[in-house]
Amino acid sequence: MSFAISRRAVTQSALTLLLAPIGFAAFGSAQAATTYFVRTDGGDANQCNGRADAPYSGSGTAQNCAWKHPYYALPSSGTPRIAGGDTLMIGSGEYMIGYGAAGMAGTCASGDRSACALGKIPSGTSTAKTRILGNSAKPPKLWGAERTNSVLNLVGSNNVEVGYLEITDKSNCISSHSTASAACNKTSAPYGNWARAGIQASASSNVWLHDLNIHGLAGYAMNAGGLSNWTMERVKMNANGWAGWDGNVGTSSSSNSGQMILRQVEIAWNGCAENWQTGEKINCWAQKAGGYGDGMGTYYTGGQWLIEDSDVHHNVSDGVDLLYLDGAAGTTLTVRRLHSYANAGNQLKTNGNATIENSVLDGYCSYFSGKGYMQAGDMCRANGNALSISMKDGNVVNVRHNTIISEGQGAIMSTGGTSAAKLTIQNNAIIGKPYYLAPSTLSTGHIVYNSTASLTYKGNLFWNVKNGQCPSGSVCQDPKLTNTNLATFDAQPLAGSPVIDKVPVVSGVTTDFVMAPRPSGTQADIGAYEVQAGGTTPPPTNPTPPPTDPTPPPTDPTPPPTTPPTTPPTTGLTETVATDKTAYTAGATVYMSSRVLLNGNAVSGATVKFTAVKPNGVDTLVKTVTTGADGFARWNFVTGTGSSSIGTYKVSSVATSGSATASANSSFTVGTGAAPAPAPAPTGLTETVSTDKTSYYRGSTVKVSSWVFKDGKPLQGASVKFTAVKPDGVSTIVQTVTTDSYGYAKMSFVSGTGSTSIGTYNVKVVGTANGATTQANTSFKVY
Repeated sequence: MSFAISRRAVTQSALTLLLAPIGFAAFGSAQAATTYFVRTDGGDANQCNGRADAPYSGSGTAQNCAWKHPYYALPSSGTPRIAGGDTLMIGSGEYMIGYGAAGMAGTCASGDRSACALGKIPSGTSTAKTRILGNSAKPPKLWGAERTNSVLNLVGSNNVEVGYLEITDKSNCISSHSTASAACNKTSAPYGNWARAGIQASASSNVWLHDLNIHGLAGYAMNAGGLSNWTMERVKMNANGWAGWDGNVGTSSSSNSGQMILRQVEIAWNGCAENWQTGEKINCWAQKAGGYGDGMGTYYTGGQWLIEDSDVHHNVSDGVDLLYLDGAAGTTLTVRRLHSYANAGNQLKTNGNATIENSVLDGYCSYFSGKGYMQAGDMCRANGNALSISMKDGNVVNVRHNTIISEGQGAIMSTGGTSAAKLTIQNNAIIGKPYYLAPSTLSTGHIVYNSTASLTYKGNLFWNVKNGQCPSGSVCQDPKLTNTNLATFDAQPLAGSPVIDKVPVVSGVTTDFVMAPRPSGTQADIGAYEVQAGGTTPPPTNPTPPPTDPTPPPTDPTPPPTTPPTTPPTTGLTETVATDKTAYTAGATVYMSSRVLLNGNAVSGATVKFTAVKPNGVDTLVKTVTTGADGFARWNFVTGTGSSSIGTYKVSSVATSGSATASANSSFTVGTGAAPAPAPAPTGLTETVSTDKTSYYRGSTVKVSSWVFKDGKPLQGASVKFTAVKPDGVSTIVQTVTTDSYGYAKMSFVSGTGSTSIGTYNVKVVGTANGATTQANTSFKVY
């Protein structure tokens, strides 16, 4: 499944996990009392004391070496071997969490397989958090098995940091799915490689979760409530069978308090299973079939909530459901730069005091029609309103500078409250579509239901809505956006759009959806985007750029990458085809590859038919291949040596995915003599460096790769030091990486968003091997 989205979503919805300096994650300012280590070649608790990042030697006890499994630090029952304020560093590799894994203990070991979560993380202090951290360059995978209740346990854990981990299981099932073939085995052991939740938490405060990829669980990424002062940054909660984050942990214990912060979070495809081997989303189901499917939903809760720079999409029910905020005077919700789209219910639900600004809500609530086990009644549930607002007396709600499109009953619905509640809808672009549940009518721009709250409209645009709704002071004409199709919605204004320079500046709203300055003209623009002087928004990028560091297998090279285009990709199915050379000698092996994209995204499972016509124009070679997860299909063959094979081969490829097709062409020559002599391979150590793009938006992930050669051949095991100097010329980002078997060293980081990070970064790499050094340089810009 693929989904074309706006440029801002392209730059942020991928949300590649931030990679900190190479090796283990850097400590914060407050150092832990003791640091312990886990690595796959470590020992058990008798063999190793866990206090050194070293393998077990193979003999002896109480050695200064790492444990081989997190269970030795956090046994499923009994006393943990780490204390509050300690740091546990988990090395790269895979660690099964569940019955049968090394180090399991207590009731888990005696047969209660649901009790096999890692032990509760001991509480730290406000100045010395307990830290559970993976290798930041290559996060370890903790995978649940045998119906364990969760992988990590934060019940009663306070002052904790958890980061740089992948948390998943290795099963395609969904717990209690109504279709037997999709359901997990709960009746008899062995139950299989599935876990109910990634993280279980309650009665927990002052927790920082960051750089986590929680996906593919049979139930939930997180089942967590009764929290206080939690922050989640760069966390993915994708493709979990019941919900992404379910906040219900019990009627009396689920309310949250304090600051609840989500930044750069992706919550997607929840209510679907994930094929653990391919990543394909399967067996989607929702409430009509007995499931759930919210991306994020709480029970009755307080707290001061902040959601920023996050993407919530393709959940089988609501995207963000905060309808159960308690509406109390001290309970607030602030949403900035949220992209919520293609969720089957409401894209965003609120209750009580709220500010929603600079966001794009695409109410494509029928996306799942006909997919998986979804039923008709699950499409556009709760009428599919893109933004649903509930109020109580005394509440103040501001909805400003958003772009909202909907095929639900309304783009915005507000309910509750008398004149003692205040709702201001200001500077929004509101666009209707045919109402999915009643296609003969259009969506209403704003529905007021059972509410007499004080309502103010200022500077909005209403277009294509039911009964031509046009509140006083509104612009009511075509907004001239880049694309107003629900499936490919792009909210950027085109030249001549009536939203440009149209409304007075709102105090405190100084940037837009992509953090570009607002205003950028005589006045501010209506909607989420602010068109920049001298053009539109910062230069667009390719949502799925070609690989920056191709790592072809020795017998099947993938063509080197090209510079990413600076214009958006063509929509629909596209294809490229290439050979590893343009000229061969007779009898040589030709390596061909084709890449298939749909709306700029790699297509797995497409059928590609290769045809190579020999120089005689008659003889042909034909091969049909299926694309892999990277969108590539590959084929190699040996050229002939006879006269019919000497000359120019014409190559074509035709890709088919569903009902869509695409084609591409290429050619190469075969000669009778030796191929032109290549340039002499350089001697000694040499190196190249490149980034995946030439320009980025602030806060985006930058991927850098270096290729090291010895006498012209890729060199494994070289040490490469990356140094990126920020535009201020002072601040630096440094990582050291060892080259892999193809000679590549890779690093990535997230650019800053402050003034010191806007401008040109200069990157220097220095490779070292056996006393020899080499270096290379490149640069890129951040807008």
